[in-house]
Amino acid sequence: MKMVGGTAAGTSLTGALPVPDRARDDVAARYDVDRRFANFDAAYYGPMTSTVAATYRRHGEWVNRNNAVFLRSALPGPSRDDRLQQSTDSVAGLIGARTGEVALCGGGTEALYGLIVNYRPLRAGEAVITADVDYDEMQHAMAYLASSRGAQHVRLVVPEPSTTANILAVYAKALREAPRARLILLTHVSNRNGLVLPVREIAAMARRQGVDVILDSAQSVGLLPVDVDDLGIDFMGFSLHKWVAAPLGTGALYIRRERLGDVTPWLGNHIHEEDDIRARVPTGTIDFAARLTIPTAVAEHRAFGQAHKLENLRAKREQWTSGVRSLPGLQLVHSEEPGLCAVIGAFRLPGQKGWNQARAAQRRFIDKHQVLVVAKQGLASGPVLRVTPSLFNTDGELERLVDAIRAEHARVA
Repeated sequence: MKMVGGTAAGTSLTGALPVPDRARDDVAARYDVDRRFANFDAAYYGPMTSTVAATYRRHGEWVNRNNAVFLRSALPGPSRDDRLQQSTDSVAGLIGARTGEVALCGGGTEALYGLIVNYRPLRAGEAVITADVDYDEMQHAMAYLASSRGAQHVRLVVPEPSTTANILAVYAKALREAPRARLILLTHVSNRNGLVLPVREIAAMARRQGVDVILDSAQSVGLLPVDVDDLGIDFMGFSLHKWVAAPLGTGALYIRRERLGDVTPWLGNHIHEEDDIRARVPTGTIDFAARLTIPTAVAEHRAFGQAHKLENLRAKREQWTSGVRSLPGLQLVHSEEPGLCAVIGAFRLPGQKGWNQARAAQRRFIDKHQVLVVAKQGLASGPVLRVTPSLFNTDGELERLVDAIRAEHARVA
């Protein structure tokens, strides 16, 4: 049966969840974060709200009190795995997946490693495709997969400025020129410049040529509407500690039920049966408190509202970009086409070219302005400074960001 929505089942320790006040700075007050810095790095870690953090602490105390009695399922009531299944079901509901198609893991990177390096159908002489907007570690995993199977690794560059038309054209060209392509790594939202790729269209194009897609949704689940059927995706890895704001070190892997056999168990994992998706993730001891807290984070995400969250965050992106867009020589790197940029943005100061310059600029923003923006490399066009607003950012912090960019622009212009 396909999940139609997550629930807060198994979160009796949390009490009732208040519906968030949707005024922007009132929402920011729901977070207990260090305000000495104006932090614009939500693409790395989206902190828990105070409600979720309190739930996590209570679960930590409960797990510690019950220790191995809980881990060995010796407690009366639901077993350890039954409690964790409630968390898994809440995540499946976020992405329109069915029961048995999702396994929890330590984050998006772990999930995608499991999908990529254990992708079974690739044969010698075939090809895998990655792009410059993809996450470094996942590009490395695809390169490893190709070299270990005697396959070709095709690297493409997504054009700038990006439009739906030129993105589709570059993927179509790659598929034409690599007729033996078997697998594409596709990033839903780039961690470098926030580009939102037209996943549905690229996946359909690949499917017509018999090419599979592994979707990196680390930056999209909890931020954009994600439905695996609507997107036409069979394999996906994602984080929960970014835009869902679950505890750090939580994520999940999705495999469409009919395709489970195309991903081998993790290092021959036999703790679970081969037809169990949990065999596709590492089986070491985990942070049980973090995983038990996932339904609370999902419930709070739903209470706030997917569309309203995105509207709130897009308004924050527009606030800082409108404050600096007119600065001569400053380059906004993210796409301006509606639908191709959600929240993450990026810029280059005048004359900023190399990686050392970008890192030095990041340091100046921290030391001189107490503003955290992040130097990112990997785009073919060069390094950028990434800005990722969060629900916890106030209007005052956005003004600090604009003032800092203007001051650094004046220094180098």
